[in-house]
Amino acid sequence: MRFRAESHLRRPADFALVRAHGRRYHCGGFVLGVVKRPDAVAGARPITSGSRVGFVASRAAVGNAVARNRAKRRLREVFRDHQNLIPDGYDLIMTGRRSLNRLEYAQIERDFLRICAQLFPVPV
Repeated sequence: MRFRAESHLRRPADFALVRAHGRRYHCGGFVLGVVKRPDAVAGARPITSGSRVGFVASRAAVGNAVARNRAKRRLREVFRDHQNLIPDGYDLIMTGRRSLNRLEYAQIERDFLRICAQLFPVPV
């Protein structure tokens, strides 16, 4: 499945909303911040359908530019492969940690699937 432009979390205000009102889940090599988007906030721009995600890898947490870009690529690929697990109307921030680039991709994927199963159980 393709990772479309409208699925990106881009504005600083959107990141701030997730950080201020969202829940944080530690998932081994990364931290997942999740918030359900408000339905109607005065002055907010129109809400797009689907879920949106932003990726963060700081120099202090991950390392130099090569390490940060690799961390974000790995997180982006995990989300792209499994974005259908996230219901519409959620904003996420995936923040890379120092250990992310030392983990195998399969482990990162397992951690993401585990937390998604806990947060968004599939209705029977």
